[in-house]
This record gives sequence, C-alpha cells and structure tokens, in this order.
Amino acid sequence: MAPAGSADDEATGIHCRLDELLEERGMTLTRLSELVGVSLVNLSVLKNDRARAIRFSTLRGICEALDCGVGELFVTVRS
Repeated sequence: MAPAGSADDEATGIHCRLDELLEERGMTLTRLSELVGVSLVNLSVLKNDRARAIRFSTLRGICEALDCGVGELFVTVRS
C-alpha cells in the first residue's frame, strides 16, 4: 500500500485505510470481497489508493463488513 502522503494521495487528497482496517480486524481482502460482493480486483484498486470513485452501496457494504464509519475508512491527506 502506498503510504499516506504518496503521489496518489496528493492527486485526490484522500487516503483509503482499507489495509489497516483489514489488519486490525484480522480479515483478508478475499473475505471482504465475499462479504461485500465486490471483486477482489476492485477492492485491491481501492486498497492501493488507485480508485477514483466508489459507489455508495459498495462504501456502505465495506463499512458494514468492517464495522467502521466512512471517516475511519477514508482520511484526508494534508500536504
């Protein structure tokens, strides 16, 4: 995963903490994919700060599966 403050983060000013949340919960990306019904590839794009958009239904599913809020999943990056 790109560290906070990477070139990708700077392009959007947003960092996805999916990797950290998965680790904290002892969950794999594969299991999250099964729970949310989103492809492993799409979750990987999100996890690696390469996503440019996310559906609200996907966002809600991820937050429900990880028992987190949107503000825990995404954080703004200050330059």
